[in-house]
Amino acid sequence: MEKSTVKITICGANYFINTDDKPEYVESLGAQLDERLSKILKSGSHISVTQAAILTALQFADLAKKAEDTADNLRSQLKDYLEDAAKARSERDFYRREADRLKAGGGNNSGQNNIWN
Repeated sequence: MEKSTVKITICGANYFINTDDKPEYVESLGAQLDERLSKILKSGSHISVTQAAILTALQFADLAKKAEDTADNLRSQLKDYLEDAAKARSERDFYRREADRLKAGGGNNSGQNNIWN
């Protein structure tokens, strides 16, 4: 994708962002950031824009960390499921071969009845 420059406005200040992402995506990020900062600034406490930015950054860091932890957990579960499926396929193949061997009469040397016939 081609680089573009996207203008976003955060707390009344304009920023020009050079990005490979779609302009709509960057604009939505800017709007979300502006909304969160504005909400903190309008909360009634007397904090600076810098302090509000730090609180907003902590909120986003928290969300990112939780999303990363969730993704790691899902990857681990998926890995376990894939290993279980591979083990089940291996067992299935073993028992198919064993059934084929018994059907062919190869396992009837001990005088036992062949249940497949």
